[in-house]
Amino acid sequence: MVVDSLETEIDTAVRVVHLASSLCVKVQEKLHLPNGGHVKSKDDDSPVTVADFGVQAIVSWVLAEVFGDQNLSIVAEEDTETLSEADSLGLLGAVSNAVNEALSEAQNYGLPKPVKPLGSSEILKAISRCNSVGGPKGRHWVLDPVDGTLGFVRGDQYAVALALIENGKVLLGVLGCPNYPVKKECLSNGCNQAMKTKAVAGSVSKGCVMYAKRGSGQAWMQPLIVGGIPESATLLKVSSVDDPVLATVCEPVERANSNHLFTAGLANSMGVRKQPMRVYSMVKYAAIARGDAEVFMKFAQSSYKEKIWDHAAGVVIVEEAGGVVTDAGGRNLDFSKGVYLEGLDRGIIACSGQVLHEKIIGAVYASWESSSL
Repeated sequence: MVVDSLETEIDTAVRVVHLASSLCVKVQEKLHLPNGGHVKSKDDDSPVTVADFGVQAIVSWVLAEVFGDQNLSIVAEEDTETLSEADSLGLLGAVSNAVNEALSEAQNYGLPKPVKPLGSSEILKAISRCNSVGGPKGRHWVLDPVDGTLGFVRGDQYAVALALIENGKVLLGVLGCPNYPVKKECLSNGCNQAMKTKAVAGSVSKGCVMYAKRGSGQAWMQPLIVGGIPESATLLKVSSVDDPVLATVCEPVERANSNHLFTAGLANSMGVRKQPMRVYSMVKYAAIARGDAEVFMKFAQSSYKEKIWDHAAGVVIVEEAGGVVTDAGGRNLDFSKGVYLEGLDRGIIACSGQVLHEKIIGAVYASWESSSL
């Protein structure tokens, strides 16, 4: 089976996400220091930071070293336009420092290390190498260097997300969640509070990397540790809760990204009693995979188009942990159409199991019809 030939790919992906996550932790610690932020706005007014560019450069450089850059296809969120602007010299310098500091430790993560520090032109080349648009044929790495940059800037949840797609199918996914508490006991006071806990330098009580290969029937979690890779991993399993009354529902924090009113009405119609857990980034998928929540629903505005890098890694991890992810019509998400999830029926529903998923799909149809009248 094709999954058996992915040992090098999954091993490299897990290692580079550990390394990238360590860069993010260091950058986030500096964000609130004088001149430590370098937060800029992109054309769509979303923030971009040293970590976004730094992670993309590191992942691109490592993948090119391991797999060669001749036929390497990487679909990723950032380009070099912002970094190339006249007023971005300080940002580019900060990115270079962060990248070279991280890559100097690459061997501790079992990854190749540059012979000498990368220059600005090499870093820009690595970032701009990620200019593929994916599609139905071939093998494409899909990267969101910092998913949930707003959460990152606010000291909240974010994720480093890397997936591999071949002929339109997601073969593997890795999620680095540097602020996610490793121990479930940390969530006992309610996920909302525990998930907003800020990272502490050198802490091992929070931060993890989750990963899965398609068809393996297994998803795994490792703690983030300072300066290297842990020796062991924990098997992930979704929650067994199938009663909506007992379910915890995740949704995006930003209202612009999801229809909170419709989600609230839908949850109420199903008898959900718990307050929704509003979380930045693909950490919502991580919460489902780890059994800390049962449902993630997202109904974006009709003008909004979902991008593959915001979902690919999370989807395969949830599915291999025993969960179900579809659009609101019950169809699998289609990663073969390029950068966007084309043909999406209304929204996305990720769920801990088939029974609960069917109840939600049924409730969506009923609520959608009544809300459309």
